[in-house]
Amino acid sequence: MKTIKGPAIFLAQFMDDKAPYNSLDGLCKWASDLGYKGVQMPTLDPRLIDLAKAADSQTYCDELLGKINSYGLELTELSTHIQGQLVAVHPAHDLMFDVFVPHHLKGNPKERTAWAIQEMKHAAIASRRLNLKAHATFSGSLLWPMMHPWPQQPKGLVEMGFGELAKRWLPILNTFDENGVDVCYEVHPVEDIHDGDTFERFLAATGNHKRVNILYDPSHFVLQQLDYIAYIDHYHEFIKAFHVKDAEFNPTGKKGAFGGYNDWKDRAGRYRSPGDGQIDFKKVFSKLTEYGCDVWAVLEWECVIKSPEQGAREGVPFISNHIIDASNKRFDNFAGGDITDETYLKQILGL
Repeated sequence: MKTIKGPAIFLAQFMDDKAPYNSLDGLCKWASDLGYKGVQMPTLDPRLIDLAKAADSQTYCDELLGKINSYGLELTELSTHIQGQLVAVHPAHDLMFDVFVPHHLKGNPKERTAWAIQEMKHAAIASRRLNLKAHATFSGSLLWPMMHPWPQQPKGLVEMGFGELAKRWLPILNTFDENGVDVCYEVHPVEDIHDGDTFERFLAATGNHKRVNILYDPSHFVLQQLDYIAYIDHYHEFIKAFHVKDAEFNPTGKKGAFGGYNDWKDRAGRYRSPGDGQIDFKKVFSKLTEYGCDVWAVLEWECVIKSPEQGAREGVPFISNHIIDASNKRFDNFAGGDITDETYLKQILGL
């Protein structure tokens, strides 16, 4: 067993144009003052990190890490959710995802993909320079528009889709392997890796690449009514990152898992601040601790009702109260039973 580290906070949802949310110093001081021990850092905003420079310069990384550490914080992981998403984009989503790329790449899917792959390789090297062992990202998606099997899917379509996805990711995975860093795919709607079966399809398509791992976020399983506790039983050896985010699922006679094209507040499945939804986090933390998952408990705030400021404040005691100090002592040691002499054992068995 292993004690989960935390509490930590993912900075992405708190970035803003106003202080203290518009700079790394401001965010670190804010997070530290709230009581967080670690931060997970997105990498698309240059106000936080210059990813290419981090890949190129150890001095830059040492200074960046020193700045974070000066506030009593650790850097838990870098995040490339957006860049990972852009490794594989179905043409149906081209225009909508173009908002995330530099202007000269807009309208050029091939160059956008190449840019995203290079960004991912930068993240691998930067992670090593920052002494990180895990990295958070999305898989991207070529098959999501075919998620529902209508029109009928031609035989071999799914296999081809995962084959192409793996082909794009293998050079990235190899770069992460060269740098000793695990890639943790957040199992998430709209990604081709969105449940257990799809994770296994991708893993197999990469030839069971050892750097293919999981960012576990139970909120995404509530929205699709997947057993998020049993998921840990199945895939605990792959869980190398962890988002603490709550969710609720309240279907009606009018809407269910597909959501009815509604805004978040009007959907049956909604993200909530930790403690406000339906997830049994006592079971989640117990399972992860029992299996010895070496992870940070990172608050990812996304809630349709509560403010981010309140969610961040409440995240510290919520996570702290759920972290289990893993025992290294049997509770019944006081009763003896530690004698292993073979003669004694035979006597017990009457041999």
